[in-house]
Amino acid sequence: MKGLSSFFVVLLAALVASSLAGCSDKSKEGQETHALVTGLTVEKTGFDSIPEQFEASGTVKAKNAAQLAARISGTVSEMYVREGDRVQRGSLLVTLTALESTAGATGAAHAVEEAMARKKLADVTYERFARLYQEQAVTGQELDTRRAERDMAEQSLARAREAARAAVAVAGYTRITAPMSGVVTARTVDPGSTVFPGMPIMTIEEDGRYRLELAVPESLQGKVALGTSVPVFLDGNSGSSTGTVVEIVPKVDPVSRTFIVKLDIPAKGMHSGQFGRALLPVGEKQGLLVPKTAVLERGQLTVVWVVDDGNIVHMRLVKPGTAFADRIEILAGLSAGERIVVGGTEKVTDGARVEEGTRIKD
Repeated sequence: MKGLSSFFVVLLAALVASSLAGCSDKSKEGQETHALVTGLTVEKTGFDSIPEQFEASGTVKAKNAAQLAARISGTVSEMYVREGDRVQRGSLLVTLTALESTAGATGAAHAVEEAMARKKLADVTYERFARLYQEQAVTGQELDTRRAERDMAEQSLARAREAARAAVAVAGYTRITAPMSGVVTARTVDPGSTVFPGMPIMTIEEDGRYRLELAVPESLQGKVALGTSVPVFLDGNSGSSTGTVVEIVPKVDPVSRTFIVKLDIPAKGMHSGQFGRALLPVGEKQGLLVPKTAVLERGQLTVVWVVDDGNIVHMRLVKPGTAFADRIEILAGLSAGERIVVGGTEKVTDGARVEEGTRIKD
């Protein structure tokens, strides 16, 4: 019995001690102080109208390109350029060996010489008969016959010359020259290859003029305007550049349900085939915009300083969206009407108290 009484005494003493300790902790909590921070600028968040953008992807292509093809059958005898070479307009790129074309040009030249000889003979004969007719040594019918022979010889010469010009032109197809100044981006034949009319030989792209061709969903037809300037991001290029909408192809691809939008883009650092993206304005929406000065990076996290109703500052994780000049859209983590620190963020620590009378921007 005595032992049981001792147990209750010890238990009662422990309960009293515990109660006193709890009271002591609550007293300390009530007396907790927060570091005071001054010189801040606080702004109340709110919704604004911002451009609604769609990110479209596509491929960089040369504004002007030429695919050179054979116009006659023959064998490639010489190739003067490789892929990546820069060429000037009119420079010789390929020569072909085409015996039939060469023989045709030679035969046409001989035909012209023969026609000229016949024409010369017909002219001399007609002149002689004209003199004899004046002397009444030949009849008018004989003179008319010689005149007809002269006219036919003249027509034959004209036809021979035309045929010769055509034969020379065909023979000229054995020499393939650059139709523009640019870069050789593809070569499909090698010396010794046999080519036929219409067979591709190489591709030249005009240097310094490029476009980004974007595939845009059918649902956005009518929302993209010509002449609009948009931000462009290209793989392999740091930062962004600006492109201008110069062409909208209204035809919709039946498989992808997209249409093509073409942007003129700066030529510096561009090359055909490069992957690119652009932010196309397609309307307006309401968004929560805050000054960029309020948004901080903490490693992989993005945060802002939020001031609660008791003027205590807390760090808040947020999800940033699109940046607009000096402001940035916040997609998650903030609500309209909350107060955030937009100036003097370097002074703030979590749990600090904002000085009364701090400047608040509406």
